[in-house]
This record gives sequence, C-alpha cells and structure tokens, in this order.
Amino acid sequence: MSRLGEGFLARPDGERLAYCRSAGRAPGVMFLHGFRSDMTGDKALAVESFCRDRGLACLRFDGFGHGRSSGEFARGTVSRWAEDAVALLDALTEGPQILVGSSMGGWLMLLAARSRPARVAALLGIAAAPDFTEDLIRPSLSAEAKRALDEQGQFTAPGTYGLPPCPITRDLLDDGRRNLVLGSTIPVFCPVRLLHGLEDPDVPWRTAMRLQQSLASTDVSVTLVKGGGHRLSEPADIARMLRVLEELVDKAGGAFA
Repeated sequence: MSRLGEGFLARPDGERLAYCRSAGRAPGVMFLHGFRSDMTGDKALAVESFCRDRGLACLRFDGFGHGRSSGEFARGTVSRWAEDAVALLDALTEGPQILVGSSMGGWLMLLAARSRPARVAALLGIAAAPDFTEDLIRPSLSAEAKRALDEQGQFTAPGTYGLPPCPITRDLLDDGRRNLVLGSTIPVFCPVRLLHGLEDPDVPWRTAMRLQQSLASTDVSVTLVKGGGHRLSEPADIARMLRVLEELVDKAGGAFA
C-alpha cells in the first residue's frame, strides 16, 4: 500500500482539517478519535498499521480544534465534528468504508453512517459515547457550573488523562441535544461491533447495551472487557480491536465483492 501522505482538507469557512491517508483496496478504514484526542493515538496508529499490512486504504484525521487541525476547540460542536467527518469521507475515501470510532468518535460514526448509508459498510465502536453531552455532562453539572453556563456561556471542566482543564460551552450542550441518537431507533443497518470496558470511569458500559438496543441493524454485538477502562489501549485491548476489525473487513469484503 503506497502512502498518499499527510495533508489538510479545506472547509468552506476557511478552517483546515489535518489528515493522514494511505492508499489501498476496499473496504477502507476510517478512524474517528475521541473528545480532546487526535489521530496520533495508539488505536489510530494500530488501525493504520493493520490496514498497511493488508493492503487496505486508511484515513485518520484530527477534528476541528483538535491536533493539527485549525479552529478553536471551544467553538466545536457535535454537528461541526460530524459534518467535517462526512466531508472527509466524501472527499478522501472511495468505495465502502469501515468506520472505527473511539469514545466521542463512536457518536460521530453513527451520525456519519446515518448520513452516508451507501458508503458505510460496518462500524466498530471503542467505548462509544453517543449522547455524552446530555447523559454524562449535564447530570454532573455543579451549581457553580450551571451558573457559569447561564452567565458566561461556558464553564471550565477539570482536565483528565494528563490534559489541562477545558471549556465546556452552552453551544456544545445545546447542539448535542439536537444530535441525540439513543432515544429512538437509529437507522443504521450495517454490521456493528462495540467494545467497552467494564471499569470505564467516563462512559458507563451500559451505554453500549443501550446502543445495541437502539440500532436498527440485526447484526450488532457487544464485547464487555473485564477490568477494561475507557481508553482500551493496552496491548491486549489493541489486539482485541484488530481481531474484531479483521472480522468486519471479511464481512464487508464479501458483501461488496
């Protein structure tokens, strides 16, 4: 597989999305990172290496306000990140794609699959976090945070995983509410695999079960990892992820042969 290299996709508003794309056969694999993460994480790089070894096309990228992409993080919303993901799918991939979404990327992959059903062959969610703005952030707001949202339009959330504190805006929460998926049937019909740690401190494992029930697809399975945390990036976690991805590649290859 030849590398097409790194680049930037220009968006209509002048922002630029950093990406790394490799050529190869279909089905291609597109990696969608999580909230405050980027395309250089262990899972993203492992997916790219997997694709390289098998001659599959691969695309990983930094969302708006993340990594090397332009934009102010505080201006990011679920709609913005999802629309950008679809733009990258349209502009930089060909043929059927398997979307691999980590944490927030698991929400974005659902929105992208709903938007481009003919292009998405399968989904793989790792600690997928659909509706996290509504189900996880809102219920945890302190009185002080609520007051800051009312008066300033944002509050500062503590940093996690070694990251500094970050702004959470009213726009992010309100836009998240407009993109909720777990309250009704999700019109996604492709194979879906969900991996989730039983000790995930950020996104409860029951989210994976709710997502399984909400999906219209009849080919959905959940793997709950005993002792697994949120990142699921230990060597055994990576190996498990790639085994599941291998299964989805075989499924997608047969479906689109």
